Amino acid sequence: MDFKAPSSPVLTVVVPTFNERENILPLIERIATALAGIAWQMIVVDDDSPDGTAGLVKSIAESDPRISCIHRMGQRGLAGAVVDGIMASATPLVAVVDADGQHDESLLPKMLTALRNDTADLVVGSRYLGDQDLERGLSAFRKAGSGFANWLAQQVIKAKLSDPVSGFFAIRRELVEAVLPRLSRNGFKILFDIISSQKQPLRIIEIPYRFRERVTGESKLDERIIIEYIGLIIAKATGDLVSPRALMFGIVGASGLVVHLTVLRLLLGGHVTFAVAQTFAAVTAMTTNFLINNAVTYRDRRLRGMKLLRGYLRFCALCGVGLLGNIFVADLVYSPTHNWWLAGAAGAGFGAIWNYVSTSFAVW
Repeated sequence: MDFKAPSSPVLTVVVPTFNERENILPLIERIATALAGIAWQMIVVDDDSPDGTAGLVKSIAESDPRISCIHRMGQRGLAGAVVDGIMASATPLVAVVDADGQHDESLLPKMLTALRNDTADLVVGSRYLGDQDLERGLSAFRKAGSGFANWLAQQVIKAKLSDPVSGFFAIRRELVEAVLPRLSRNGFKILFDIISSQKQPLRIIEIPYRFRERVTGESKLDERIIIEYIGLIIAKATGDLVSPRALMFGIVGASGLVVHLTVLRLLLGGHVTFAVAQTFAAVTAMTTNFLINNAVTYRDRRLRGMKLLRGYLRFCALCGVGLLGNIFVADLVYSPTHNWWLAGAAGAGFGAIWNYVSTSFAVW
């Protein structure tokens, strides 16, 4: 490429990637064309893609000073990647664009103008304004899921947006920095998180664009992302009293109770002694809780290989301590009050908090 970059960039384009090697060079060329005559830089934040995305970006950066790469090891998640990219930028204005080619990079100058003219704090590329064919890049399943995600977000945010979960937007960096401690680094819906975390409503402009079909690679959206998003919605609806990760940990814990009771009932039906049935049920529930938490709650810190085994043993040991603490606290509350439900709730609450905090630090 022989595009010449002016000095002193005014805009940083943050591009989160995972297995987007084939899409990177075309993306850079489209952005260079769209921002011709404008000083810009690009930060690609790659989650250690097996396909060598980070290596390609670094090789491009050797000959193009506008391009840089943050190569994240042992981390995973679009939200965290976007936050890291924004925090690493040196310009007051930043834009977020996916690498898969589905966003319309030609709108970047228009977004930049709205921010520089101080007519907006945030400019969002919307798939839902005007012609409904703007959504043509979505499958029927993703279209339905996206619509539901938008409806949920509208119940929480204090702004009227047609696409509050868009992955294509431009914003003042200082607004992200101001809410950084409240942002979740899990999941995909970072725009919703940024908007809902603000203390004061933002001035927002939406620009319609045609959502293109992905040319190469696969979508990163799956059922785990949807679960994480619902957790984020609930967290923001409660004023961040409960973090999305803690909420997910609690949901998994509740599912473990169902597993425990199911296994216990099946074993007792086979004429196994209660002590043996209870032991097997507890171990089974603990195991499923660990595996689900590793796959979903801590997907960005997921353990593999021998680390998975060591993590499992630590998880069981710490949850065992939590069980003893549960019994101790429950007895402590029950002795003076003789209120069984209050004592049970106190013990369960202590156990849940202990399990979450201790395993978060010692296991993941």
